[in-house]
Amino acid sequence: MDIRALIIGLLFMIAAQAAAWFQLNSQFFWDWCKKHEWFMIIAPSIPISFFYLYATKYLVQGFGGIMWPGRFMSFGVGIVIFAILVYLLNSEGINAKTLVSLVLAFSLIAIQVLWK
Repeated sequence: MDIRALIIGLLFMIAAQAAAWFQLNSQFFWDWCKKHEWFMIIAPSIPISFFYLYATKYLVQGFGGIMWPGRFMSFGVGIVIFAILVYLLNSEGINAKTLVSLVLAFSLIAIQVLWK
């Protein structure tokens, strides 16, 4: 396991998930984004793809060439980032169902990183 590659991959994955969240959900917060949906489809796509590509590259490298752990980490990070941004920007609280889902997401990440 290459910790340096995992950290780089994790940072790229956080950036990718956050950017994708804004690409998809900005329409609910800003009228400009709602009115310019084609711009919101096309313009962010290149940087988001860049983030996902490099996240995948470094996560697979960090896990010694194995692809599944990076996929689970991607899913877990996506759930966590989604929960944080929805809480901060839409004031949606964390109910019991969401809390259990977050615990499961953190569990997926922990299993992939800590289980040898």
